[in-house]
Amino acid sequence: MEYWWVTGFLLLCFTPGIFAQIKYSIPEEAKVGSVVGNVAKDLGLDITNFKDRRFRIVSGSNDALFEVNQNNGVLYVHKIIDREELCLGNSVCLINLKIVVENPLEIHYVAVEITDINDHSPSFLDKEQLMEISEHVPAGTRFPIHAARDPDSGINAVRLYKLNPNNDFEIELRDSDDDKIPFLVLKKQLDREQQTEHRLILTATDGGSPPRSGSLNLIITVIDTNDNRPVFSKDVYTVTLHENTAPGTVVIKINATDLDEGSNSEIEYSLSKTLKHKVYDTFVLDSILGEIRVKGNVDFEDTEVYKLDIQAADKGQPPWTAECRVIIKVIDVNDNKPDIEVTSLSNVVPEDSKPGSVISLISVTDNDSGVNGQVICTISNNVPFDLKPSIQENMYSVITRGRLDREFMPHFDITFTATDCGQPPLSTVKTLSIEVSDVNDNSPEFSQNPYELYLVENNTSGVSIFSVSASDKDLNENAAVSYHIVREDGAQNDITSFLNIHSDNGNIFALKSFDFERLKTFKFQVVATDSGTPPLSSNVTVNVFILDQNDNAPVILYPVNTNSSAEGVEEIPRNVNAGHLVTKVRAYDADIGYNGWLLFSLLDVTDHSLFGLDRYTGQIRTLRSFTETDEAEHKLVILVKDNGNVSLSATATVIVKAVEPKEAFAASDVKSAAQDNEENNVAFYLMITLGSVSALFLVSIIVLIAMQCSKPTDYSSKYLQDANYDGTLCHSIQYRSGDKRYMLVGPRMSIGSTIVPGSNGNTLVVPDRRRTSDYSSKYLQDANYDGTLCHSIQYRSGDKRYMLVGPRMSIGSTIVPGSNGNTLVVPDRRRTSAR
Repeated sequence: MEYWWVTGFLLLCFTPGIFAQIKYSIPEEAKVGSVVGNVAKDLGLDITNFKDRRFRIVSGSNDALFEVNQNNGVLYVHKIIDREELCLGNSVCLINLKIVVENPLEIHYVAVEITDINDHSPSFLDKEQLMEISEHVPAGTRFPIHAARDPDSGINAVRLYKLNPNNDFEIELRDSDDDKIPFLVLKKQLDREQQTEHRLILTATDGGSPPRSGSLNLIITVIDTNDNRPVFSKDVYTVTLHENTAPGTVVIKINATDLDEGSNSEIEYSLSKTLKHKVYDTFVLDSILGEIRVKGNVDFEDTEVYKLDIQAADKGQPPWTAECRVIIKVIDVNDNKPDIEVTSLSNVVPEDSKPGSVISLISVTDNDSGVNGQVICTISNNVPFDLKPSIQENMYSVITRGRLDREFMPHFDITFTATDCGQPPLSTVKTLSIEVSDVNDNSPEFSQNPYELYLVENNTSGVSIFSVSASDKDLNENAAVSYHIVREDGAQNDITSFLNIHSDNGNIFALKSFDFERLKTFKFQVVATDSGTPPLSSNVTVNVFILDQNDNAPVILYPVNTNSSAEGVEEIPRNVNAGHLVTKVRAYDADIGYNGWLLFSLLDVTDHSLFGLDRYTGQIRTLRSFTETDEAEHKLVILVKDNGNVSLSATATVIVKAVEPKEAFAASDVKSAAQDNEENNVAFYLMITLGSVSALFLVSIIVLIAMQCSKPTDYSSKYLQDANYDGTLCHSIQYRSGDKRYMLVGPRMSIGSTIVPGSNGNTLVVPDRRRTSDYSSKYLQDANYDGTLCHSIQYRSGDKRYMLVGPRMSIGSTIVPGSNGNTLVVPDRRRTSAR
């Protein structure tokens, strides 16, 4: 297991919050999961409630390289780290991390230094280098050769160059900053006649443990050349250059001289092949004039200093060379806008958040230096939020300034503006979108209050008659509204029990049909409740007005005969004059308005010239006097109809008899006397009626008891032994055939049972004992009688089967059970006495 050193220092500030800065060191290529250090322990944080404080890394471009354990605060490697890829060219590779702890909110800064390991071997740009050396070159002459490049730094960089054993050359090293530049040194003069070419192997070795190495093949051709080499005016040139200088601008002009003449004194300049690629992309060297010009973008934030190695070579055979270094220092200008980094704890803020609640963290940086890198941050004024500066420079907290109301403003776009202090100043704008989450703070609201419902009577039961609607300004479940009807004790509950409401859409249904003649108006309350926690509700009153419909036909009050038919007889003297009031037809209609406005008309009359009818009052008057040729009896059919959209009507028949004056006066006196007698003896008639009804009831009880006692024992015992028998021997059946009315009785008759006539054979006639005439002869004398005395009725009750017989039973007739008293048992004669 690998170990490494950890150094840390803690800065305490005398403020309500404690801020600390810790520095760790870890080698590159460390395994994933390797522990860097216990940040929580080094910061002195309590780990008992550590997980609830959401200890995490919130910013930095290299966040993915490290993670923290939220349970114990250990910082560990999350991804393999390559120092050369991360910090190429930097002597110190430092990663700054920003760590946040909540409840309360604290921000800590941790620096992790990535130390170098020997994971790269020295390498040369080319596998071989060709060199030409004149045989007249004196011993001790130095020749520049390609230097090896090693991405590692410090002790792991190139430390040693070595040649294979030979008698003519050796290696000499020159230190330049952190680099070691090799030179090939001639130990003795060369003799081209003895050896025209020398092949050497240059080995570069770094200082790692174990060391790594790389090699270069040196091919040296011995030639005969001039004896003077170029000389630079300076060994090191230093110049300053403003960043963003336009391409083509001359940075510096270098100069080298050669004492030789002719081609041996002509000098060509070139850049060393060992420079970084960034140098070749940024600058270009004029090989003839020695001018260095800007080629690409000069960015202070990218590179502050450029170091160029220049070589000057004459055109002699062989050529002589000289080297110098040009150092270009870049001067910063205000060319970078500030950068705003928003660390949002959540982009959703509850509308009931208290003022001062922290919703986000703002970090502002500027890559420029000095005054150009000083930044001022502001927030837009039209939002209920403020910027609260942190103790750390260019760090802010975004807090709520007042109460939020989602229904008034559900969304905020907070604009942050960061402006540096350069000339001219540069600024950056960034927007943070905040959604205000809903809480249940609004009750449902009805579209109107109260509601008024005008409902036509005789509505179809079970059909929607009205709809109420309520809206809620809240969202989702807080705005989901359900409805119910308030049901109270008393008479109002009797009405609301016939109403129902759909809980989701507010449709109100009537469970019964309303009758204007019985109920004209009522009201009830509907409550709308949302689904929030806690739920809120509101109510509305619905006033219902029943509208009349023409659903009642006129009823004739006069004339009415003893059979309750609208028919009467009027006798008038023959000597009456024209305009004589014969009678007045009286009628009423339960409807109101036009539906209850009655009009009278003659539907049929024997003599149209003799009688007239007032269409509004119903009075029948003579139009002329009677003549000797007029008939003594006249029939008038009066039509009474209302004025509804679909009018309803009734008819009355008046028989007018013309009699001699003496008979008419006598009849008139009799009627008047009878009317007076009835008015004077109403109480007497009521007493007689009550007494008669009581006597009839007692007689009926006695007759029923007698019939029960006279019934055979085995028949009654059969029903008493029936497990489903309820103590009632039979029920009555009433039905009609033509204008006749019949009654049959039988056991266990149920309401709604249907008559199923059987065959005419083997049936029993039950005569109507209230009539004195011969029963069979009556039916034979009846014009509608078809020769069949009776039909049978078969029906079931439980597992029993019964049969009743009666005259003129028709298919489809409906059984109407009567009372259980005063009935007669008709046994099924097909059954044996044992049953």
